[in-house]
Amino acid sequence: MNVMLPAELECRYTAQTTSLMLAIGLFVTEETTLGQSAQVAGMSQAEFLRELGRRRIPIHYGQEDLTDDLQTVDALSVQ
Repeated sequence: MNVMLPAELECRYTAQTTSLMLAIGLFVTEETTLGQSAQVAGMSQAEFLRELGRRRIPIHYGQEDLTDDLQTVDALSVQ
């Protein structure tokens, strides 16, 4: 996919910066997962998480995620 920016914006941002901004926007609006957003940004999930932290953008981690993670830990500890 090619994204066309107005000339005054295109000269200010690199393709990498534009991809990161798009990825962050998609993540914040919950259109994509952390992994998908990292992929859009061309980063690993760990790098993308660090970038979110640097920008003070919270990750989406709710009660359901915690419950799922705790169930996984319980299942692994039984083995």
